[in-house]
Amino acid sequence: MVREAAVAGQFYAGDKGSLLKQLEAMIPDRPEKIDAVGAVAPHAGYIYSGAVAGEVYAKIKPKSTYIILSPNHTGYGDRFAALSEAWQTPLGVVDVDTDLLAAVMRNTDLVTESPDAHIYEHSIEVQLPFIQRTSPEARIVPITVRDGHLPELREVADTIASAVKETGRDAVIIASSDMTHYESRKAAKEKDKKAIQKIIDLDPEGLLSVVEGSNISMCGYIPTAIMLMCANKMNAKKGELVKYADSGDVTGDTVQVVGYAGIVVY
Repeated sequence: MVREAAVAGQFYAGDKGSLLKQLEAMIPDRPEKIDAVGAVAPHAGYIYSGAVAGEVYAKIKPKSTYIILSPNHTGYGDRFAALSEAWQTPLGVVDVDTDLLAAVMRNTDLVTESPDAHIYEHSIEVQLPFIQRTSPEARIVPITVRDGHLPELREVADTIASAVKETGRDAVIIASSDMTHYESRKAAKEKDKKAIQKIIDLDPEGLLSVVEGSNISMCGYIPTAIMLMCANKMNAKKGELVKYADSGDVTGDTVQVVGYAGIVVY
């Protein structure tokens, strides 16, 4: 079984040649790589957020496994929804690290196999061509997150970090998220600055608090909080903002923008 591409030709180019050209334009040559344990990368259409995502993947040292935590935009499937099927993109098939995923699911009942959550969800899929281009042999562990109480987020994070240690994987945890949605550039930048500061401070509880308290429409803040909890368990020391942009940079509309942040945690 293979999870077919759902948004090829929409969020990114639908054929191999065009997609490779897109990626080449978006992923700069960065000879000095960071040995990251986590990152935040956006998931909008490549024309809008691809340059930000490209900076993230250019900056991080290639890994053998990419654990991708994303929001669930569709509402389908379980709350912490995994998928063990391989994923198809125009660049080929990406395999799932089934041993690592099994180690996660062995130690918590929260993460479950739930294909319905992944059928139409774009926020993991759009990360895959970047991974295929920068780390062609890598496998993934895809998990969408719909919601969760703080103790549940901690349990999932503890389980992921323990599974990485147990399997000895050279892994990085990608939190797939856009930032503020459909506010003015000024308002979005001010709100996003608060959230970004909590991320680079490696403060997951602070991120949850500021997003909810300041009404920041960051769609992947819960996956990002889990990533930060994992990173703290995996001895990360700092976070770094590598690029920030918004949709107005492309459309010219600064009245209603979506913000995009690329952040590396190491």
